[in-house]
Amino acid sequence: MLARDQADQILTRVLDSGAEGDLIIDQGQALSLKAKDGELEEHKVTSSQVFGLRVIKNGRVGTAYSEAADPESLEALVHQALQNASYAAVEANEKILPNTAQLRTDDALLCPIDTVAIDAKIDLALEIEATLSAKPKVKNVPYNGVQDSMGERQLFSTAGLSAVSRARTTACFAYALLEDGESNAMEGRGQVSRQFAELKASSLVDSVYQNALDMLAGKEIASGRYDVIFDEEMLPSLFQVFGMMFSGKSAKDGVNPMRDRLGTKIADPRLTLRDNPLATSGFGYALFDDEGTPTQNLNLIEQGDLTSLIHNSMTGSHFGLESTGHGTRGPRSTLGVALHQLELLGGDADQAALTAGRTVLITDLTGMHSGANPISGEFSFGASGFLCEDGARVQAVRGITVAGNFYDMLRRVNLIGAEQHWNWERSALMPSIRFADVSISG
Repeated sequence: MLARDQADQILTRVLDSGAEGDLIIDQGQALSLKAKDGELEEHKVTSSQVFGLRVIKNGRVGTAYSEAADPESLEALVHQALQNASYAAVEANEKILPNTAQLRTDDALLCPIDTVAIDAKIDLALEIEATLSAKPKVKNVPYNGVQDSMGERQLFSTAGLSAVSRARTTACFAYALLEDGESNAMEGRGQVSRQFAELKASSLVDSVYQNALDMLAGKEIASGRYDVIFDEEMLPSLFQVFGMMFSGKSAKDGVNPMRDRLGTKIADPRLTLRDNPLATSGFGYALFDDEGTPTQNLNLIEQGDLTSLIHNSMTGSHFGLESTGHGTRGPRSTLGVALHQLELLGGDADQAALTAGRTVLITDLTGMHSGANPISGEFSFGASGFLCEDGARVQAVRGITVAGNFYDMLRRVNLIGAEQHWNWERSALMPSIRFADVSISG
């Protein structure tokens, strides 16, 4: 039976019960390969389908899910969601939107047909592990893999919404452990694309090996305050840890430290940050959110001013606003909010100015969640990277601690680079930022 027919049957039962609702149908197939000691250690093929129903009756919200698609299971799905709603408290702000949009993403762009034979994917997994393992000082390659997945999400509602999104992701990654006497270091990296042919074992192997080799000679530096640059992987991770500052849900719950700062200066005036869900070169691309609301580019910080929080329909209604297209809901979860893909606009500093003098380039942070307080902004992370002079790496650094307050750092920006970079997962596009006067303990 087609998903459209299944959705019609489910939502007709919801309407007949005097309720309204929306339905998520997620389907996916995934391939996962892993190599060890020159042999294929894992060859896993999975597929899944799950129905997630949300109903609202008399202001009460209930959810339920089913992994079975037979008529009896789908009827039970409706019954369970309605029963769960009957036990819930009234939520005046949560509604099924009067959205009749018919939306569909571009399969040719986001979900190209895969014509690559499985043998080629196995060969890539074996090549990555074997080539890295053969490098001098490499003890082993404990984590590696080639993955290929296709996911589809369909949204339907009693209001008439129909939205479909399909996407393919193909990726490879590896972590190498190197030993030299009593010193050891492990570094990793990955690649991601829509097309398998764009994955390159040689560049991945070279990057992982060189990073790990550099870290073998790493040592502490003197404690003090330094100008710090977080690389293209760590800067997005830092913003992600403190992403609650943009959440309309945390503002509704009273725990967002920025809930009363809209329209005020919270960062250096050269800093403009936006959520850019419609950038098709990123893997956070989204034509619509999980309520079916069409997405749009949204400035969060504009020239240092906090200009918007992100909202779903419920948090927007709570504050007398519209949804910003940031609603999240899975088949098994309730309504929340989340960013799609962050973009930090480039500044005016060229590479020479950005790296002039002494800086510390941070390439790895540990304990990023346990060592951070998103409410106060305080953080303390283990770190490694490089001490640099005029952009040249003069010493690998490890065993240090980087500490401070993220919200204060946003106001202590020294320079913003002109060139933007995607992180390897292509979830954030940012230039380098040189932060002034950051505390480092050696």
